[in-house]
Order: sequence, then structure tokens, then C-alpha cells
Amino acid sequence: MTALVVGAARSGVAIANHLTLKGEHVIVADLKAETDLADAIAQLPGDTELRLGGYDDTVLSGVDVVYASPGVRWDAELLQHARARGIPVSSEIDLFLRLCKGTVVGITGTNGKTTTTALTGEVLSAGEKPVIVGGNIGDTVLDRVDEISEQHWVVLELSSFQLESVERPHFHVGVILNVTPDHLDRHGTLERYATLKARAIEFAEPDDFAVLNGRDHVVRGLAERTRAQVVWFDQHQPVPLMPIPGRHNVENALAAAAVGRIAGLSDEAINGAIAGFKGVEHRLELIGEWGGVRWYNDSKATNPDAGRVALSSFPSTPLVLIAGGYGSGFELGDWVKDVLANTEAVVLIGASADLLAKELAAHPKVRRALTLEDAVDVAASLARPGGVVLLSPAYKSFDMFKDYEDRGRRFKALVRQRFAA
Repeated sequence: MTALVVGAARSGVAIANHLTLKGEHVIVADLKAETDLADAIAQLPGDTELRLGGYDDTVLSGVDVVYASPGVRWDAELLQHARARGIPVSSEIDLFLRLCKGTVVGITGTNGKTTTTALTGEVLSAGEKPVIVGGNIGDTVLDRVDEISEQHWVVLELSSFQLESVERPHFHVGVILNVTPDHLDRHGTLERYATLKARAIEFAEPDDFAVLNGRDHVVRGLAERTRAQVVWFDQHQPVPLMPIPGRHNVENALAAAAVGRIAGLSDEAINGAIAGFKGVEHRLELIGEWGGVRWYNDSKATNPDAGRVALSSFPSTPLVLIAGGYGSGFELGDWVKDVLANTEAVVLIGASADLLAKELAAHPKVRRALTLEDAVDVAASLARPGGVVLLSPAYKSFDMFKDYEDRGRRFKALVRQRFAA
């Protein structure tokens, strides 16, 4: 059996390692050059065949199955050629779900996925069964599939890219938090994007559960697409006490609590797990406080709606916002209103800085920075005691960084270096 893995990112490496251990011959293809993929190549099995720096459909010769990384468009020309030849096209998460013996909770939505996935893992860990958390959060799950038994709860954060790549995604509990425009450069329309999110509940059986947000009108409309038992998590009582800031985190906690109730946990156990939650990296993550100013890393805010969520988390607090990055086609009207209403100063970075400067022309204090280091310096000069400096870009990171994690970690390092003395 020969497998072609398209994309040498984290997911592609996990697939290659898993298949090699199962005795399959693996070819890894990527558009990037070998010099740009040194870290990934170092993690691949030694006998992996590499096709780097570009490829065409000749790479399909002798291939029995193709696996695409999430960053590869599902309608990419190479994948279309494979399908036309009758070669199955799959993905890491598709393979994982076919092999997984545990009870799976699939969590999706435009915003809040990471926090809710981590929270749900904490809640379920308050019970007696073992819990594994993965998907679009943290480590890949395919390299852990052999350790998962029928006793396990498996909590997966799922992007629209991942849901698109699974033939029939079936979860015992499917959670949809919210649906607002995102990734339209790939999916085209909000309707198509919502349809992909709905795959988290569309293949459910009557003894499964669809945990949905009744406050989100798009999500509410998706309820008719499932045969599962619908649970409106916004109606969950009692409301857990959420220790990290933001009204949106109350909704994340309600969703996690609803899953805990489905799992048979007591309200006391659920509330105790949520009360002890420390948050997740890059999501309103408190870096520290210096000179009476708190610095927060919200690098995972990769669209304006996620940025709006962060802006509403610090009412009546002098706020300096660092924003900007890669992307286009976003509707900025509501984000601009929230920035004008909630910030004392804004520092703009990245490819979208020119556009955002025009959109924020009515703001009394907008500054530009060429680098993230410059942005930290400017923000520090603008912040005042009792206030907050918030990195919440509202854009993706690919103009200046490898990904949002790289952006967030570099921000934290710069802040800590500045105040280390």
C-alpha cells in the first residue's frame, strides 16, 4: 500500500508516522521547498519519500490513497485528479474517526472552539472515565489512537477545514457554538461555511446529542439538520462561575457544562471543574502585570468577530489594542464600532494596517508599528496604570508569522523581555 500525504505540516507528519508504523509506503508532497520544511522533515520516518518544492499529478502514480492536510483546499486540483482516477482522498481526522474506539465529542464554531474544548476536557476529567483532548487544539490525535479504549471520552476541536475532509463525521455529542463569516476566501459563502459546520451534527443518530447555541440565529437554524437530541446549551442551569474574563466565556462554560450533564456528571462536579479552569494559551491569556498595566495575549482572534469578543471583555478599563494582520473580505463595521467604543488607543501592524487606519479615521489615537517589537514599545508608551494592553489582531497571522501560535508566543516573549529588568 502506497499513501500520498499532501502537506508536510503537523497533521501531515502525524499521518506519515502512523501509516509508516502500519507498514505502508509514504510519499509526502508539499509546495514549500525543503529548506522551509526542516522542522517537519526531522519528524518524518527516515524512509519517507519526499516530493518538495512543487508537484503535479504525476505524483499520483502508483498511489493507493491520498491524505490531505487541513491547509490544503479540499477542491485542490491534485485532489480532484485523484478522485477522477478513483483514488480515495482522506485526512488525518477522517482516519482517526474511523479508528477511534472512544466516545467522541466534536466541538466547532467560528469563535470559542479552543476554550470550550479545553473546558469540556476539564469537565469530563472530573468523572471516572479517561479523557483525551485534541483535534485543532494542541497535539494531533492520530498518534494516540492506539491507546484509546471504549472507556475513553475523546474531545475534538474541529475547524471547517477538518469537518469538510471527513466523509461521514459522526459524534456522540456534536457542539456548535456560533457561526459568523470566516474563511470565506476558501468556502465562498456564509451558507457554505454554515453547511460545513452543520456536519458536526448531520450524521448523528437519535441516541446522540446536538449541543447548540439558541442565541445564535444561524446555529438555531441548523437544528433541523440533525436526528440527534437537541440540547440548547444557552438554557443550561445552573450557570457556572467562569474565572476568566469575557461574557463569551460564560457561553463557552455553558456548552462545556451541558456536555458534562450529558455525561452524567453532577452540577457540583461540573461547576468545580469550571471554577478551577485557568484558560488556554493565546485566548485572553494574561501574560502579567507591570506598572499597574495588565498585558493580554489574544492572538487566536483571527477574525473581526473574535476581536469583538475580546474588546467587550474589559468594560470601563483603559484599553490599548494591538491589531492587524493578514486577510481580506471581512465585514469590519461592527468591529470598528467596538474599537471606537472600547479603546483609548490602537496600534496597527501587518498587511491590513493601511485599511484599518482608514476605517478608524474617527479614532483619536491610532498609531502604526512596522514590527511586533515596535508595537509593544508603542503600546507601553500609551498604556496607563489600571489599564490593559491587548493583542487581539482580528486578522490572521500569515503576513508576518508562521501561525497565530507563533505570533502569540513572540508577543509574550517581547513583553516579558521588556519588563524583565
